[in-house]
Amino acid sequence: MYMLSANEAKTQFGDMLLKAQREPVQISRNGKAVAVVISVEEYQMIEAMKQQFVQEKIARAKQDIADGRLVDGETFFNQLLD
Repeated sequence: MYMLSANEAKTQFGDMLLKAQREPVQISRNGKAVAVVISVEEYQMIEAMKQQFVQEKIARAKQDIADGRLVDGETFFNQLLD
């Protein structure tokens, strides 16, 4: 991943956009990573993967309900805390 300081990103904005088309560009401020610039294509791919993941979780939950694999709310929340 290409890395720039916030000041470099500001002064080299056009170059940063070109680099982001090839690979993610991490931007740091005071030595701490604060942002990553990615291409639109990569962003769309990530969003599609997130949507697919959620759809698969929903389908699995519907199947669990249909198969009677249920837990009460208190048990569910207690499992989250474990």
